Amino acid sequence: MKKLFYLFLVSLSVFICSCKEKESDHWKEMADVYHAIVAPVFPDREFIITDYHTPEDTLYTEAIRKAIEHCAAEGGGRVVIPQGEFLTGPIRLRSHVNLHLADSARLLFVTDPNLFDVVRTRIEGIDCYNLSPLIYAYEENHIAITGNGVMDGQASEDNWFGRAKRMRQTLPDGTRIDEKTRLYGMKADQLPFEERIFRGEMGIRPQFINLYKCKDILLEGFTLHRSPFWLIHPLLCENVTVRGVKMISHGNNNDGCDPESCRNVLIEDCYFDTGDDCIAIKSGRDEDGRFWNIPCENIIVRNCVMKDGHAGVAIGSEVTGGCYNVWVENCRMDSPHLDRIIRIKSSAERGGEVKNVYVRRIEVGECRQSILGMELKYWKVTDGPYPPYFHNIHLEHITSNKSQYVMHLDGFDNKIRVRDIYMKDCVFNGVAHPDIHMIVGVENIQFDNVKVNGKKYEGIYD
Repeated sequence: MKKLFYLFLVSLSVFICSCKEKESDHWKEMADVYHAIVAPVFPDREFIITDYHTPEDTLYTEAIRKAIEHCAAEGGGRVVIPQGEFLTGPIRLRSHVNLHLADSARLLFVTDPNLFDVVRTRIEGIDCYNLSPLIYAYEENHIAITGNGVMDGQASEDNWFGRAKRMRQTLPDGTRIDEKTRLYGMKADQLPFEERIFRGEMGIRPQFINLYKCKDILLEGFTLHRSPFWLIHPLLCENVTVRGVKMISHGNNNDGCDPESCRNVLIEDCYFDTGDDCIAIKSGRDEDGRFWNIPCENIIVRNCVMKDGHAGVAIGSEVTGGCYNVWVENCRMDSPHLDRIIRIKSSAERGGEVKNVYVRRIEVGECRQSILGMELKYWKVTDGPYPPYFHNIHLEHITSNKSQYVMHLDGFDNKIRVRDIYMKDCVFNGVAHPDIHMIVGVENIQFDNVKVNGKKYEGIYD
């Protein structure tokens, strides 16, 4: 009997050690991805925009374009925005060009939609042709925006956000709608992509930075203000570094950084104070997402500060193509206007599988709602043919001083589409609703040394 008991203890020890080793493998894999993401380097050549400007030009659009084209033709280098304030229209980046803002540089963008070309892009996961983002690149490689200057989209209620500016579309019955609503209808009607065109006064508010089908990207050091729409939107990109960027913008749909259908993305040492999700990971919407069916994968978020926003790190809601392997670590999130810390959202019209999300060492001062929020009925869609599936979510070493809930998991009443949530070594204080009860349609939640308002949670919650 003693021998059997000894063998049991040995087996248990081996099992525990293997679990710990397996658990650490998640972060070892992150380290491998981290080292695989390499920022591009550029030749030691400079092209200063003021050298290309003519006094009769009121804008610097043409000077910046000429400097970028000259730099690209010479094999690459830095296009420098020097000290001072410069007004420009949209900018298009080229391969091997680093757009560099001097420390005291301030780049302001025009708000007249008639000065914007029409380019291929996505708006909220839907393919279309729309007004050029303020900075845009398509199928380029080795590109960068660096330096400690400021870029200001100048968006306000007097231009991009004004209701009179947005409600320009008219339905056959005379109802006035905005441009995004018209785009939603085009998608639902399966109008061919080439016919979804928005230009001039009928254009949809553009992203600040949209890099489409690009590789080897560095965005570092600068500050973004007053964006018309999403701030940084890498789309179908690979090997992306976003480092030390300050995103301070409180307009409508002002997500901070939205990698969409991207692979190998690093977001580190950034500051977010935004009108929507600080970071939102995406992979296409509904029919368009199913057509491309390209996931977002290998996303690392580390050493960031999040203030206002709908979520610190969100996945979705446009996540039809799926999202795999997300690591979030060493972040500080703190604001009464930050709704959630980690948020995963979709619907049964949108679908999408989200798996392998690992979160550790997050310090939360306070948030408005929950530490972990999941919505499988986003936009109040209660049923549909493509129910999303979220599983293998790990949270460890998270502390919080104030929230409404620890978990707010809103799944389906009649089926399990969320599984395997693990929470370890966490302390949550100041929880208004401390009982773990805001959970619907979830299977296998495991707690290991979790305290909520001093009460300890251990084992499996069903």
